[in-house]
Amino acid sequence: MTPEAFDEACLALPGATMSVQWGDDHVFKVCGKMFAVRGEGVTLGGGISFKASDVAFEVLTETGRARPAPYLARARWVHFAELSELDADEVADWVRSAHGLVAAKLTRKLRAALGL
Repeated sequence: MTPEAFDEACLALPGATMSVQWGDDHVFKVCGKMFAVRGEGVTLGGGISFKASDVAFEVLTETGRARPAPYLARARWVHFAELSELDADEVADWVRSAHGLVAAKLTRKLRAALGL
């Protein structure tokens, strides 16, 4: 997957926005709450990080496909060091799930405004 394709997959989700933080990291949010990050700063050298369900976090980290994300592992975020080695459809699914997990914690009014 390319960095541009990752950005497109994130921004295609309802209410998703991108801001540049921590140097040059692309931080994707829904209603101000992060669900994915791509860049050099918080990801410690590049790659991507995103929120995962408890089950996905365990499976991805225990099988060695991903590592617990620096600074965010306690919130069940995973980190992939090399975006180019990942399947675009699989990453898009993970990002959709990350967005859903974060959006589910928004108020009913905000979710309705986003069409969720």
